[in-house]
Amino acid sequence: MNTSAVIAVDSVARSFGEVHAVRDASFEVHAGSVTALIGPNGSGKTTLLLMLATLLRPDAGSIRIAGHDPVVDPRAVRSAMGWMPDVLGSWGSVSVRRTLEITGRLYERTVEQSRARAQQLIELVGLEPQAEQPTRVLSRGQKQRLSLARALVHEPSVLLLDEPASGLDPAARVDLRTLVRRLASDGVAVLVSSHVLAELDEMADAAVYLDHGVTASAERIERSRAQARDWRIRAIDDAQLGAALARLGVLGGAVDHLGTSVSVAGEREAAELLARLVGEGVAISAFGPAVGDLEHTFLDLSRGDAAGPVPSSAEGGDR
Repeated sequence: MNTSAVIAVDSVARSFGEVHAVRDASFEVHAGSVTALIGPNGSGKTTLLLMLATLLRPDAGSIRIAGHDPVVDPRAVRSAMGWMPDVLGSWGSVSVRRTLEITGRLYERTVEQSRARAQQLIELVGLEPQAEQPTRVLSRGQKQRLSLARALVHEPSVLLLDEPASGLDPAARVDLRTLVRRLASDGVAVLVSSHVLAELDEMADAAVYLDHGVTASAERIERSRAQARDWRIRAIDDAQLGAALARLGVLGGAVDHLGTSVSVAGEREAAELLARLVGEGVAISAFGPAVGDLEHTFLDLSRGDAAGPVPSSAEGGDR
C-alpha cells in the first residue's frame, strides 16, 4: 500500500452476522483528487464509508486516514476528516448559523474562530437567506448544503461524501461539483459515493468499483473499459446519416430524438467513424458516447462480463 495515500484501505472486511457487507476492499485516495465510490444497492458502500468515518470497526484488514488508524486513534482521524452522510440530523430549533458555530466548538475552535468560519461556510454553500432560520424549516436540498458545511467546519484534509447531491436542484448540483473540484485543487482528498454516475463523471479523477463487498481489480476495470460501447450520432439529416452508415457497413441501432446509436470498439474507432461520415458529406451536429465512462464501466462490471458471476453466498443486504 502506498504510504503517500491520504486514504489507504487494504483487504478490509466487515460482516453483520451471516451478512458479509464488505468482504475484501482495497483502494487508495490521494491528496488533491476526487475518487468516486461506485456500486449497486447492497454492494457495501455505506458500510465501507462508516468504517472510514470511525463509526464501524472492520473485522479484518487495515485502514489509514491521513496516516492514522480509525480503530486505534479515531480522534486523530476525525480531526483530519470531514464526513457528510446521506442523511444527517440537525437540531430543529437551532438556526443554521448557530448550528455551524456549535459544530466549530465541538471541533475545539474558539468562539471567534467558530463565528468566522460559520459565516464563511454560509456564503460558500449559499445559505445566506436561511442563516438565521431554525433548521427544521429547511428543505431537503438546504439540509444537504448545511450537512456539507458542517463537514467543512474544521477545514479537513480528507472529505467523505455519501450521496451529497441528493435533494439538490440542478443549479445547486453544478455548484456542488464546482466546490468539490475547488476543494481538491486545494489539496483535499475527496471520496464521494453517488448513484448519479453522470455527475461523478464530471467531477471524479478516479473510481473505486464495489460489488458484493469486493473492490474490482485494476485489471478487471481495464477490461471493462475496453468493451465495445454505444456512441450517439446526431445529424442534420437522419436519412442521409442512415444511408452513409449503410454504405460504410456500420449497423445503426436505436434512433430517437437524441440521435442514432452505433456500437464502437473504442475512441480511436469512433474518431475514424466520424472522419468517414464527414467524408461522406454527412452534416454531424453531435457525436459522443451514449453514457459516460463511469456508467459504461459500472454496467459492464455489473453484468459480470469481465470476471464472471460472484457466488450468491457472498451477497449482502442493503448496506
